[in-house]
Amino acid sequence: MSENSQFSFGPATGVGSLPGGDAREAAKTVTGSFEDFPHLPELPARGPGADMIGRTAGMLVELYARVEPSGWRLGDRPGRDTRRARSWLREDLDALEEFTQEYEGPLKVQAVGPWTLAANLELRNGEAALSDPGACRDLAASLAEGLRLHLAEVSRRVPGAQLVLQLDEPSLTAVLRGRVRTASGYRTHRAVDRQIAEATLRDVVGVHGGGPVVVHSCAPDVPFALLRRAGVAAISFDFSLLTERDDEAIGEAVEGGTRLFAGVVPGTDGRLSDPAGSVMGVRTLWRRLGLRPGLLPEAVTVTPACGLAGASPEYARAAYAHCVRAARSLADNPE
Repeated sequence: MSENSQFSFGPATGVGSLPGGDAREAAKTVTGSFEDFPHLPELPARGPGADMIGRTAGMLVELYARVEPSGWRLGDRPGRDTRRARSWLREDLDALEEFTQEYEGPLKVQAVGPWTLAANLELRNGEAALSDPGACRDLAASLAEGLRLHLAEVSRRVPGAQLVLQLDEPSLTAVLRGRVRTASGYRTHRAVDRQIAEATLRDVVGVHGGGPVVVHSCAPDVPFALLRRAGVAAISFDFSLLTERDDEAIGEAVEGGTRLFAGVVPGTDGRLSDPAGSVMGVRTLWRRLGLRPGLLPEAVTVTPACGLAGASPEYARAAYAHCVRAARSLADNPE
């Protein structure tokens, strides 16, 4: 944690996905909205390979996946689906590079984490990789190597950037609680031992070589303590799903130097409240925990609650601008 505590995160950023299929338009939106903390956009509306699982499957080293009617399945060799995923990622990186000329500062890139990947990638028999501990290990090792190459490529294209790696783990809580369904749908896979889950995450977090890693989950009951032990610098979550049961874990996280990416802006079209109203819950939480108000801008990055793939382009742009204004409100009036 100590290396990451010196890192300067931006006050607001996006989660990852945006609506539409135009990589240049998406890169322009992100870099125009978040001048201090842009991210690599994801555009799942383009189809298989641009979706969250397919995009990360395309980054794997010496493991390949293809689309089946039931979802993504591991196979022997790279096929059309792998090539398509890699092509779209290159297109997104080209666009990001174009709009980040001379940029210096934090830049976030996203990929699916090892446990959500294991819960959503099928083995040849149609069951999730999660069903086979050996397959989980192979998948995590392949992902780690793929992420190492991906981070090196982004660094080459945007040399002034301080890279932040985000691992998307929406299935992590279900994995830990034995709630991931088998292919038949009648049973669930057994819960993964928490120490194994933590060790695997720590290995993947380690590929960033001491650089900051944020884990994102827009599911309830985010395992804050486990993620902190795994070495993450920040935890990204849907703020509306917090309950008072999370208070202690959040208080310990903040006091331990873990940054909170608070998802306070809805991820789908709707009326946006005033910026100060959007972060009122964050201020209330701070008071409840007895934390120093002046710590707020140092400890919180404002984001949408989840990816914006299901939003309209107009709403996505408005939501990003709203995140920036809400973060400014927190900094100007932490009380």
